[in-house]
Amino acid sequence: MAQFDNKVAVVTGAGSGIGRATAEAFAREGASVVVSDVDIEGGEETVSHIEEAGGQATFVKTDVTDEDAVAAMVETAVSEYGRLDFACNNAGIGGAQKPTADLSFDEWEQVIDVNLHGVWRSMRHEIPAMLDGDGGVVVNMASILGRVGFENASAYVTAKHGLLGLTKTAAMEYAQKGVRVNAVCPGFIDTPLLSEGGLDDPEARKGIEAMHPMNRLGDVDEIASAVVWLCSEGASFTTGEALTVDGGYTSR
Repeated sequence: MAQFDNKVAVVTGAGSGIGRATAEAFAREGASVVVSDVDIEGGEETVSHIEEAGGQATFVKTDVTDEDAVAAMVETAVSEYGRLDFACNNAGIGGAQKPTADLSFDEWEQVIDVNLHGVWRSMRHEIPAMLDGDGGVVVNMASILGRVGFENASAYVTAKHGLLGLTKTAAMEYAQKGVRVNAVCPGFIDTPLLSEGGLDDPEARKGIEAMHPMNRLGDVDEIASAVVWLCSEGASFTTGEALTVDGGYTSR
């Protein structure tokens, strides 16, 4: 038996990148997966990958800034598969790359709403569903930029710092109720989000790679593996943790 047989996972932002890799990793371990994203085509493609590999998945279009949509996502997990065991809150955006004083309020608010409020909205519905069952595990996708600053990314950095505080607080609140809450802090990972941020330029890519002592970007499967471990029995005494997977970036 796979370690997650008869378990159910929800992954937000699962239409590409880390989210897709995580959804597929859950499925390989036997979980039924609710694939969530605003990108319908990408989300349905993730479901197809899972089904072609023999897994079980359902796509739900979800904008994490919409409370009703988030509620429907969790309700789908329970109605389709009968329970919710794991949630990876991965949906996020990079936002405008500008100095702090040059950001408009709308640019600031959009990043905070998706990257921080969106995770809080998701947890508000995921945790009660887990408490109604046998407990569960929430893994929030933070970033090394939840630990350090980064020029021209103040909204993103602020959201990810806040996300670590949210993770630790929720971990304390539910530690004796059967729900563990952790975060993963990836370094720079080779995803479409990074390409949109300018890393399709070879020189820019080399510069980012050189910030990591391993002198490379991370791979999405390396992050998915961390999420799966945090949800496993091997991590049963782990809660409130911000697991850094960054090729040594924050060791400098």
